[in-house]
Amino acid sequence: MTKTYEEINERIRNRKAVVVTAEEMIDIVEEKGSAAAAREVDVVTTGTFGPMCSSGAMLNVGHTTPRMKITRAWLNDVPAYCGLAAIDMYVGATEVQEGDPLNKVFPGAFGYGGAHVIEDLIRGKDVVLRAEAYGTDCYPRKNLETLIRLEEMNQAVLLNPRNGYQNYNVAVNASKPKPIYTYLGVLRPKTANANYCSAGQLSPLLNDPHYRTIGIGTRIFLGGGVGYVYFQGTQHNPGVTRTEGGIPKGGAGTIAVTGDLKAMSAEYVRAASITGYGVSLTVGIGIPIPVLDEQMARFTAVKDSDIVAPVIDYGESYPNNTGAPLGHVTYAELKSGTIEVGGKRIRTAGLSSTSRARQIAEELKERIEEGSFLVGKPVELLPGAESGVTFKMLEDRPPPRNGRGAVP
Repeated sequence: MTKTYEEINERIRNRKAVVVTAEEMIDIVEEKGSAAAAREVDVVTTGTFGPMCSSGAMLNVGHTTPRMKITRAWLNDVPAYCGLAAIDMYVGATEVQEGDPLNKVFPGAFGYGGAHVIEDLIRGKDVVLRAEAYGTDCYPRKNLETLIRLEEMNQAVLLNPRNGYQNYNVAVNASKPKPIYTYLGVLRPKTANANYCSAGQLSPLLNDPHYRTIGIGTRIFLGGGVGYVYFQGTQHNPGVTRTEGGIPKGGAGTIAVTGDLKAMSAEYVRAASITGYGVSLTVGIGIPIPVLDEQMARFTAVKDSDIVAPVIDYGESYPNNTGAPLGHVTYAELKSGTIEVGGKRIRTAGLSSTSRARQIAEELKERIEEGSFLVGKPVELLPGAESGVTFKMLEDRPPPRNGRGAVP
């Protein structure tokens, strides 16, 4: 049995669609089988909520009087990139407030950055815009300091080049004699703890491992509003080793996403200060997966016990880009609170919120059941979708050489 996007959307419009969350789909497939589940269920909703550093916002702040071609700008003293048109600027989530001591006093606190600017804007707060320009005949103004609000901007777009990682590393410190501070949190020496960051069985790309329904144009839940996948994310790498069920055994696919910042909620877009590392933006994403056939029913019934992730030493192997994983563990083990690494039981902690991911999947389910959220058919699938297309990530290729032929 197969279904089309058009048939599923017609059922959504008529409020007859059967919509379940990814966790609910597990029980349905176990009880009834994948064939019966494919006939019964129309859409499976997924969710994830965790730090996604490759994020930011494109802002059009409106023209001044007289007009100004902004060349340098700061938002609450956080530098924004202005190499665009006169009043367009991009604030990156990980950009740090000017004057921050960074890691000079280690470990740095990183109390405010681009992610905090984005959250403050969503919360309706005033943000101080400070700008400079060199002046032209058509844009004569050279200096500006003013307060701006999200509602007053012409456009404000969340524009994230890499979100929704399909699986990821489990981080430990197996080689350094003191705690290390990473983007996956503090790792104590002697492999005393392990940190991870994925929603596991709720995670969007793990419920569609071969990107059959996720691609350019896919409509998604983004930060509480409606967003879209606009391209493969940076570092998208479908060619990693996979389990027999098709689940990647490490970081694989990613998506680039965008949406109207004005329609988002600070409940699902939150700034994060990561001690000793920097600033990040915690983003809530939910993707509805249409159950087109029995294969998609099987994919969307993936369990934490089916998903394995590599355990990586962030003391030596990760920073030096060398060495093999210390082993693999399942998300069922990770979520249990302890895993075994090298014969030793250690505690685990997740940077991705399972409860918030579950909340996103439930909210998206409600919107679809109400008929207000249709499933978007992608105009183009991501590389690696069913075709077996693979390619190496940049860091797996030889590094660039300088003019003398030597590796710099």
